[in-house]
Amino acid sequence: MAGHPRPMAGLIAALGLAGLALPGHAGGKVDLTRPHLEVVARTAAESGRIAAVTAPAADFSAPEPFEANAGGAATVRARDNTDAFSQPSANMPFERELDFKVGNGLFRKLWVSSPSSTLVSDGLGPLFNARGCQNCHLKDGRGHPPESPDDDAVSMFLRISVPATAAAGTTEIEAFLLSLGDETPRTAPDPVYGGQLQDFAIQGHDAEYRLDIAYEEIEVPLSGGETASLRKPRYRAADLGYGPLGPDAMLSPRVAPQMIGLGLLEAIDAQDILAREDPADADGDGVSGRAQIVWSFEHARPMLGRFGLKAGSPTIREQSASAFAGDIGISSPVFGAGWGDCTEFQTTCRTAPDGSSGTPENTEIGAEGLDLVTFYARNLAVPERRDVGDTQVLRGKEIFYGVGCPACHTPKYVTSRLADQPEQSFQLIWPYTDLLLHDMGPGLADNRPEGRADGREWRTPPLWGIGLTETVSGHSYFLHDGRARSLLEAVLWHGGEARAQRDAVVDMPPEDRAALIRYLESL
Repeated sequence: MAGHPRPMAGLIAALGLAGLALPGHAGGKVDLTRPHLEVVARTAAESGRIAAVTAPAADFSAPEPFEANAGGAATVRARDNTDAFSQPSANMPFERELDFKVGNGLFRKLWVSSPSSTLVSDGLGPLFNARGCQNCHLKDGRGHPPESPDDDAVSMFLRISVPATAAAGTTEIEAFLLSLGDETPRTAPDPVYGGQLQDFAIQGHDAEYRLDIAYEEIEVPLSGGETASLRKPRYRAADLGYGPLGPDAMLSPRVAPQMIGLGLLEAIDAQDILAREDPADADGDGVSGRAQIVWSFEHARPMLGRFGLKAGSPTIREQSASAFAGDIGISSPVFGAGWGDCTEFQTTCRTAPDGSSGTPENTEIGAEGLDLVTFYARNLAVPERRDVGDTQVLRGKEIFYGVGCPACHTPKYVTSRLADQPEQSFQLIWPYTDLLLHDMGPGLADNRPEGRADGREWRTPPLWGIGLTETVSGHSYFLHDGRARSLLEAVLWHGGEARAQRDAVVDMPPEDRAALIRYLESL
């Protein structure tokens, strides 16, 4: 794909299908096996053991076996400092630790603009949101929105797209997604601003915008005379560098998520995820999750989306390459355009010098570097649970199950056997996600379709490590845009398919509500 303009992350399924066959695609069916992993098929005996060990909890008087080891054998001890999310898989063979450390170096690397004497470090931009991966994922943790108008230490930006009818070149993906039975309105990158808005630019170029946020406080009455306050955000793209946005432009705020456990999520068998789909709510529980299907540029085929806030990327490697291109303006063997997210309208940006002379592939980061970053991201370990046997935590777990939270936040899986990834192979893990798309109601809606996801749907975020957010990131901001300032606020923003659970939390006795939050803090 060298030379192809990088599409917006999460819209990987929206470009590049012209004239391509769809392997395994017939009659609305898509082959969702994972060509990038060496998966060893499960035996019938293994499938039986997996079904038994992943059965829902029934006894809340004591922790379940191995419940403290959220990442299976890859779990590391919980640290009480900012390094809690930056440890390698505990079961990593010694000879692979060097790859992890070199990948960490590339993840922390600050890129510079071209031309430069450092041929392996130049190519930044011309437009960018950060100079390195670590600038957004500080200490491999969660980003946050601006604390004040002059706060530059943030890791948040706005995605942008327009209806597909307003842009050319998307008819192939429309046909592909419609063949899956979808009727979600399709979108395409903005013809002027691309797939996301960049708030920085190299010397001689104009940044695309400045992010402006204002909040409205909304008081929510709770049982027992308690109250909570939610902040409802309003986002504006200010100081636009390339003219006003079109009337059809759709914006969606994004905060960088935590990085732990990605390799284990990638190792979950696709069938274990698809088995939880219930798009017509056949079981009547009000939950109707569905899988995100995206087009993989690297493998030239449809794949199950797993990564990103709307599950828009199929693999860690492709997600990493997408972030390099859109966030930093760095080309790779997956997205080879040296200009990153610059559009044809931004002619000066398109013709600026790039750093493609630094690698054998003539891209700004080569295959070896991208593989090392992928290995690092794949092996950021999940910390062990804390206080799993605490009486209040166990009561909170019972409430979590009792109000139906596991309908989306699936507690546990056993990963696939992988021939060449011992760290992720055949592990009992506890991520608390089904990796499916769910309608979260109008309160959280960005009203911007992305792939199969409509404007109200989001991927269920994993909950493992969520109780260490403040330890690692220095704040307790949650959800896709950081609007929630606590776990309770995050719960109270739930709507749509999770409205019944949200209302149950509002109405339950205060001591039960406190126990539920205590349980979440132990994850």
